Amino acid sequence: MNALLIQGATVVNADCEQRADVLCVDGRIAAIGERAASEAPAGCERLDGSGRLLMPGGIDPHTHMQLPFMGTVTADDFFSGTAAGLAGGTTSIIDFVIPDPQQPLMDAYRQWRGWAEKSAADHGFHVAVTWWSEGVAEDMGRLVRDEGVNSFKHFMAYKNAIMCDDETLVNSFRRALELGAMPTVHAENGELVYLLQAEVAKMGITGPEGHPLSRPPMVEGEAANRAIAIADVLGVPIYIVHVSCIEAAEAIARARARGQRVYGEVLAGHLVIDDSVYRHPDFATAAAHVMSPPFRPKIHQDFLWRGLQAGSLHTTATDHCTFCAPQKAAGREDFRKIPNGCGGIEERMSVIWDAGVGQGRLTPSEFVAITSANCAKLFNLYPRKGCVAVGADADLVLWDPSASKTISARTHRSKVDFNIFEGRTVTGLASHTISQGRVVYADGDLRAQAGVGRYIKRPAFGPNFQAVQRRAEVNAPTAVAR
Repeated sequence: MNALLIQGATVVNADCEQRADVLCVDGRIAAIGERAASEAPAGCERLDGSGRLLMPGGIDPHTHMQLPFMGTVTADDFFSGTAAGLAGGTTSIIDFVIPDPQQPLMDAYRQWRGWAEKSAADHGFHVAVTWWSEGVAEDMGRLVRDEGVNSFKHFMAYKNAIMCDDETLVNSFRRALELGAMPTVHAENGELVYLLQAEVAKMGITGPEGHPLSRPPMVEGEAANRAIAIADVLGVPIYIVHVSCIEAAEAIARARARGQRVYGEVLAGHLVIDDSVYRHPDFATAAAHVMSPPFRPKIHQDFLWRGLQAGSLHTTATDHCTFCAPQKAAGREDFRKIPNGCGGIEERMSVIWDAGVGQGRLTPSEFVAITSANCAKLFNLYPRKGCVAVGADADLVLWDPSASKTISARTHRSKVDFNIFEGRTVTGLASHTISQGRVVYADGDLRAQAGVGRYIKRPAFGPNFQAVQRRAEVNAPTAVAR
């Protein structure tokens, strides 16, 4: 029997906080409160949580471990990436299966499942729809019914590669609705990006500073509006990944004000880093920040924070997709060839705590909501994950709100050679991380093990989702007539 008793901490959930002991037995939470100590078995490991907070382990809904992209492969695989996450309090990830155009979805899914066998933390997958055929529709059904996939990704960017046209979006969104799955989108107008990239290059701008110029906020705003409109006509809920600008955040807020089920995700980096990084005189430093959507002018950060506060934005992620300097150097003469991606899985929770709770923007319970609980609810993992409750997985983080550190690539656990939060001092850190009821990180001692992370199936959405489908069918003739 594996048993752990955490004593003296303040338990923080998305809806409340209370001082309580927590007993974990065989990977699940067995008791909370007065019964926890009395029911602890002989030989139970004990952990003193005095002066600290005990919260659900973080869930990062947007990572790319071992991703083949732009002619190279990310530095972090499923072990090194999830191990880094454990060191920062993140106990679960949802990664992305991205089939090549014309590749069967099931083939790509099996490939990613094989890569993830070395994962140190629990994980699931969104599966990208990069092309359309009846075979794709059939594979979507198998993934939902047999494999526990309840979300499908659509790239509206990356023309001539994995970009979805509107026909593919419509077909895939309708199929997702039939299956009780959530469509998610990377919202950037790929045609405009392609055009603007060429125009920026013609101006003689070839360095990393050309990247944000070719992907202005309205490019993201247009795509977000279009995806939301398609979802509205079809009556399917939709999740917009890495919302980075006012234009996209406003599109989500407007749709929600109309009663549409639209959900938004924000990256930790977009909350605290601005576009000045692309004008750094050192190519390697500027290129290290190249990701899509790019970092924006500071004015956008306040709007994103307000979206999280107001509840029009719901989750926080990292888009952890790491490329080292030699890989980024492929675009030294042409910013279009710089592999897109940054890290952050280890730093996400401490950066958001410091800039959010530490600056009075968030309460501790709101922090739990946007780093764990909301993700668990949106992707049907709740209450197995995302809360400290009897019966839930014992995936927990013991949080020291007074501890601080200065973030650096010299000390982080990721394999990447750069940290986008380099030099930032944060207050609020994971002192201990518990995964499946075992302490896997303790005061700087990372005890991650390859292969112990489980693949977690996420069931299709139930009757409420189907009610949306029935309403869409009733309203469909009117919607088309307009």
